[in-house]
Amino acid sequence: MIQKTRNISSKLFKEFLESEKAGGLILIACTLISLALANSIFSSEYIHFWHTSFHGQPIEYWINDGLMTIFFLLIGLELEREVYQGELSNIKNALLPIFGAIGGMLIPAAIYLYFNYGTSTQSGAGIPMATDIAFALGILSLLGNKVPTSLKIFLTALAVIDDLGAILVIALFYTKTIFWTNLCIAMGIFVVLLILNRIKVRNLITYLTLGVVMWYFMLNSGVHATITGVLVAFAIPFGNGDKKSTSYILQHFLHKPVAFIILPVFALANTAIILDLDMQEIVTQHYSIGIALGLIIGKPLGIFTLSLIAVKLGICKLPSDLNWTSIFGVGFLGGIGFTMSIFVTLLAFEDVSIINHAKIIILLSSLLAGIIGFVGLKFVLKTD
Repeated sequence: MIQKTRNISSKLFKEFLESEKAGGLILIACTLISLALANSIFSSEYIHFWHTSFHGQPIEYWINDGLMTIFFLLIGLELEREVYQGELSNIKNALLPIFGAIGGMLIPAAIYLYFNYGTSTQSGAGIPMATDIAFALGILSLLGNKVPTSLKIFLTALAVIDDLGAILVIALFYTKTIFWTNLCIAMGIFVVLLILNRIKVRNLITYLTLGVVMWYFMLNSGVHATITGVLVAFAIPFGNGDKKSTSYILQHFLHKPVAFIILPVFALANTAIILDLDMQEIVTQHYSIGIALGLIIGKPLGIFTLSLIAVKLGICKLPSDLNWTSIFGVGFLGGIGFTMSIFVTLLAFEDVSIINHAKIIILLSSLLAGIIGFVGLKFVLKTD
């Protein structure tokens, strides 16, 4: 039975990996298309489309607060499976990516705050803390079969933990006014979901229906609605994790819609940026410097340093088929913020010009971090 559940978990991990790799390439294409349209003769019509009102809010709002909740639901399901049966189920194996993720969040945030503390843009400290799973795994996949499986697992686990960290940051630091009545109703529904889980109710429709109601009240509570996705994921019954489990069925179903519809739509909506701007002015802003240095330097430095400290202290060990140069190289892939960094940007700032400038810096920094990571790993893995 144990071997069977491990095989199922491995299969789902491979599905997750494959969908993220392919999704990363599609994200790149959608970003380029969006930037091209935003800077073409169709610019005004294209940008206006994303700001078209739908039920009192622009389409972009429903994508960021609605569709992205489904993305977080998938992340929550993947994290749940990793905790129960995957790499995070063995505390000794989990500690290396956990420490790497912590370093990859704290050091970039510290670098950002160094340049922005006490200013109106200090709220952007969460921006360089994020890692885009799809892009990071997409670039790693370009290196082919020479990439050790343990390195793929390290990056995936690190990115999933990173996303959990980003979710906590969003919940704790990007919540402004709280409407307690709505929040209490949302959390009450969450308790009901946990009770249903406890009494072994397996009907997926029940969980998703209550999840939608919970999302509505969370949306109107002041706490970001996407948190609902993660909470619902952990309320959905995992059972023994086999193909008949509620968690497996939903996770298996969500892989392709999230990778090939939701994230590409998010990319299209949030990279509709006009580029005829003064780049010299943009790159010299304190928030731009903080984001760029946080992603390009802070991420690999933080991931490498805390991983090294954890191993030297005997808290965990480095897999036999890895070395520290490959950990440092993959740390640069952790500096590809894109989706999560843009998502946090939308929460951190209100000024549209700052948001757009930050998006440009995120794109450029993620691109540079990705190139350095790819070239570095290509050289390192070739010489191993």
